[in-house]
Amino acid sequence: MVLLLAVLLFGWPVAPPDVTRPFDPPAQPWLAGHRGVDLAGPPLTVVRSAGPGTVLFAGLVAGRGVVSVAHAGGLRTTYEPVTATVAVGDSVAQGDPIGRLEAGHPGCPAAACLHWGLRRGSLYLDPLALLGLGKVRLLPVGSAARRQ
Repeated sequence: MVLLLAVLLFGWPVAPPDVTRPFDPPAQPWLAGHRGVDLAGPPLTVVRSAGPGTVLFAGLVAGRGVVSVAHAGGLRTTYEPVTATVAVGDSVAQGDPIGRLEAGHPGCPAAACLHWGLRRGSLYLDPLALLGLGKVRLLPVGSAARRQ
């Protein structure tokens, strides 16, 4: 239900979108995988909040700029590498600028790529589901993953 409503509230963080690497979650949480999607764009492209929310983090992680936004329904989007133009606690609407895209994302086939992630609790989700794209995964009622 939350992701169905999200389709009405969310948009692309960079335009025009060019997905260079899709969501590829690992079979087990501790294994390697790709826990988001990569979107190509020129360096310094404006990165926008995919949906309305509150900035939870804006700073460096392992030397790379990261912005994290909390959304309704326990969802959290992340954006990296970006030079933040927002601060922790800022309210953002869908489409509001949150930073500028930096070059240097590992494995990016373009001049720069935005790694866009989505989580609910500790569960990584395909951010393209926010747009009505990507794979939908049904979980049994009462499963541990559903409660996260």
